[in-house]
Amino acid sequence: MPKEKKAKKIKVSALAKQLKISSKELIKTLKDLGVVVKTAASSIDEEAAQVVCEVLCPKEEAAIKEKPEKQEAKPAIPEEEAKPTGPVIATEDISVKELSDLISVKPSDLIKEVMKRGSLATINQRISAEMAREVAAPLGIQITIKKPKVSVATAPEVNIEKLIHRPPVVTIMGHVDHGKTKLLDAIRKSRVAEGEAGGITQHIGAYQVEVQGKKVTFLDTPGHEAFTALRARGAKVTDIAVLVVAADDGVKPQTVEAIDHAKAAGVPIIVAINKVDKPEANTDRVKQQLSEHELVCEDWGGKTVMVHTSAIEKRGIAELLEMILLLAEVQELKADPDGVAVGSVIESRLDKGKGPVADLLVKNGTLKVGDIFTLGSTYGKVRALFDDTGKRLASAGPARPVEVLGCVAVPTSGDLLQVVSSEKEARELAEKYLQGATQALRGRVLSLEGFSKHIKKGEKKSLKLVIKADVQGSMDAIVQSLQHIIIGNIHVDIIHRAVGTVTESDIMLARASDAIVVGLHVGVEGNAYEVSVAERVEVRKYNIIYKLIDDVKLAMEGMLEPEYHEVTLGHAEVRNLFKFSKVGIIAGCFVKDGKLARGKKMRIFREGEKTYEGKLESLKRFKDDVKVVEQNYECGVAISGYINFKVGDEIECFDIVEKARKR
Repeated sequence: MPKEKKAKKIKVSALAKQLKISSKELIKTLKDLGVVVKTAASSIDEEAAQVVCEVLCPKEEAAIKEKPEKQEAKPAIPEEEAKPTGPVIATEDISVKELSDLISVKPSDLIKEVMKRGSLATINQRISAEMAREVAAPLGIQITIKKPKVSVATAPEVNIEKLIHRPPVVTIMGHVDHGKTKLLDAIRKSRVAEGEAGGITQHIGAYQVEVQGKKVTFLDTPGHEAFTALRARGAKVTDIAVLVVAADDGVKPQTVEAIDHAKAAGVPIIVAINKVDKPEANTDRVKQQLSEHELVCEDWGGKTVMVHTSAIEKRGIAELLEMILLLAEVQELKADPDGVAVGSVIESRLDKGKGPVADLLVKNGTLKVGDIFTLGSTYGKVRALFDDTGKRLASAGPARPVEVLGCVAVPTSGDLLQVVSSEKEARELAEKYLQGATQALRGRVLSLEGFSKHIKKGEKKSLKLVIKADVQGSMDAIVQSLQHIIIGNIHVDIIHRAVGTVTESDIMLARASDAIVVGLHVGVEGNAYEVSVAERVEVRKYNIIYKLIDDVKLAMEGMLEPEYHEVTLGHAEVRNLFKFSKVGIIAGCFVKDGKLARGKKMRIFREGEKTYEGKLESLKRFKDDVKVVEQNYECGVAISGYINFKVGDEIECFDIVEKARKR
């Protein structure tokens, strides 16, 4: 067939004439290839025409196959043994044009192979890397897919023989105004009072104190929100959580949140019952309230260490530090100071004088000035290291908090730093991380439907939930019902429950714990909705308890399917009728509101009564086939086999879409 570079469309009748076959035979071939046409007057894309031409021309088909067969002579070499010699796709998708250039095959040949798989792609349309490999295979070309990995590098090997005890990393959490900041200040001042040179000259997100010749690292974070945000980014840096509860105020909502966040992370908890110097302090009441959340003190036969403290009077500070060391000994926290340096970013910022700055906690190995590193989507060379007192360091070992200068760009909290051998390797790993992280985030959505699919595959054992309700009575009813649901070896794990609206903290806890947020008679607070969208966490709202329970049961049984609802797209009025022998009746319409879209569902009403429901098969503007006609424009509508149009009929165009679960 001669190439028609200027023509974008060609009629079926004209193409049939060029191919010297009947229009009926051509229409059948087109339908077999997945191209929707109704009559000989229909038009198809030039690319589709080229494909059909080649399908019906055996000589050209044979010529196409001869060329790639020569490429099959080379045996496939495993990727692990050697670099692939054939075409390589290193992205999630690729356009037909890019694939054509990559493997030196005409776009029409590729479009034909795509059509054989039930899809129709234009030359600029993108197809998945897997589809590209499938399309190239029949043409005798073996494509290698090398998707970028999200991990910055392979985990460094740890020499067990060189492991030594490292300082514990402690996070202090609790309700606002319960004395977290003053307790931290008391611990820091006790260190300075013991004679350490210098003072607290700058804040780097963490600091160390020395107790009985041993060091303890404290993360100076705003609370459990930052703790969970780090964990959501994959940085599991905390070894021990200190829960601060005011003796005069008792357990509050944020106290409960902190408990649940620490439990979800699997971090042991030490309770500091603070403000015991106040006359209204009641430590027994605090212990009773904590026992309701499964934190039972040792005095009452439990396992939770509780220390009475007063930040103002400096009481209990030494005992608290001793308990932290004791719990650290039980955990046997170790690291290899001679191994490859690895660390997690606690905070980061752009300083006018220093450039990009990363507050880092070294997890393993020893970070030195001059080391080249990769750090999430950035990289760099260590220009300088400072401790929390502002003192310049030459190196920093395990569990040492340091300020690192030398990043090319500002990193993200939770990013993992790893020392590498060359700047080239560091840059390549950063680029791969940047390419892979977006795709990984897109693919990971926390939802009940997603959990249900995993259940079908046998991949999940428990359903983790964050539950919010409007009143305590409803909360108790939900929890009691869900705790008794056990299907096979699958159970419900409620990692947090509270009365009130869904907060940003709830979203981050769900993200960090692979949980789903469900709410009964509650809204979503502030920017929590935007955070849920960004973090890909589903928030399901209900008005009836039994519907919430039923959905959870269905998800656990692997039977929960998405719900669908109808969305009205637009309305049009039939104003003229046109008869064509080959097409039938075409209704000349005026779009009154919204739009009409080809391929969507439609209904025809006459004097308020529905006379037809089906698919809007053909939509025209003058002689051209179009996909959409907007409000206040005229168009032609045709339905195969339907001729009962009348002037004055109303056409309603609608679509069926997946319903967001808000009950």
